Amino acid sequence: MSSLSQKRIILGITGGIAAYKSAEITRRLQDEGAEVRVVMSESAQEFIRPLTLQALSGNPVHTDLLDPEAEAAMGHIELARWADLVLIAPATANFVATLNQGSANDLMSSICLATTAPVMIAPAMNQAMWSNSASQQNIENLKQREVLILEPDNGIQACGDVGPGRLPQPETIVQQVASVFKTGEMTGKKVVITAGPTREAIDPVRYISNHSSGKMGYAIADAMIDAGAEVTLISGPVSLKQPDRCTLVSVTSAHEMLEAATKAVQGTDIFISAAAVADYYITETSDQKIKKKTDKMTLNLAKTPDIVSIVKENNPKLFVLGFAAETQKVEQYAREKLASKNLDAIVANDVSREDIGFNSDDNEALWVEQESTHHFSKCNKAQLARDLVALLATKLEL
Repeated sequence: MSSLSQKRIILGITGGIAAYKSAEITRRLQDEGAEVRVVMSESAQEFIRPLTLQALSGNPVHTDLLDPEAEAAMGHIELARWADLVLIAPATANFVATLNQGSANDLMSSICLATTAPVMIAPAMNQAMWSNSASQQNIENLKQREVLILEPDNGIQACGDVGPGRLPQPETIVQQVASVFKTGEMTGKKVVITAGPTREAIDPVRYISNHSSGKMGYAIADAMIDAGAEVTLISGPVSLKQPDRCTLVSVTSAHEMLEAATKAVQGTDIFISAAAVADYYITETSDQKIKKKTDKMTLNLAKTPDIVSIVKENNPKLFVLGFAAETQKVEQYAREKLASKNLDAIVANDVSREDIGFNSDDNEALWVEQESTHHFSKCNKAQLARDLVALLATKLEL
């Protein structure tokens, strides 16, 4: 079950060009099981119409500090009491300053002052405004008051400038909201996770590898951390940000990953092999770049070590969850791997599908055990990771 299931989220929208992303944020919050009520500033309504947010959220959009239809016309107090979390996305420079000053001159700032729920803001503004010392001091002051800050992304801005100040993508914002509500299902457990591809060198500039992005393994690490586990993440080369509050071990080759995993699993409870380990490595690598002198080149390949099998064989009491990326006969091949590798369970998916394959933000999978199969419908990988952790917790009777 999602950590946002049944959660009540107020989404505050202030007047910046990034307000157009609020529609997608609303939808994704609801996809995660949250109930959303939208509050809009007057200027936000110039960028996106309240009717759009009302249609998406299924609730009236709130715009006025004194609402004649609210109980005793005190809508801000009712909303402040209702919320499990208040999210302001985007938060303009003006709103950040208003919140820092403790003003309550509109509905949104009043809710932030009146609520006892966590307040999270996602600043979005011109890069020079974000870098200005006044804005940075406002942000530091809010952090000291335990306001949760989502750092803006770098990139090209609507004005043409390049730098920090862009609103993070909706899926990133929703993941951060979900992380506030920890499940605690894995409290006290030690978990080792492998993620990403491995690279097997041909020479100093070339290698063989695969298309794995590492997104699924990293999402599982985030979900395990949110569930209270102590996580070691062994990662091949990826372009992903390290999850907070975990130990990251960076490796390149399959042999390096095996060595790291062998050390890390000592004294742990769960090993999750989500990495896409290359099946073969080059037996004779060149110390120098191989020159393109012939039409053909022969490489001598040998099988890489079967990391998940070796870990299970050496640690028979360890719960080991494998992954199978298939392009056909997904369940059949998963069951064959489950048996041949002596795993406790295996998660399989069809990577031939463009909508859930390598590098996709979404996934659809089967959890396969000796006596049963559980289907996870298509959803984003962060949600699937949380669902996997929840199911794993039931299997371990935590």
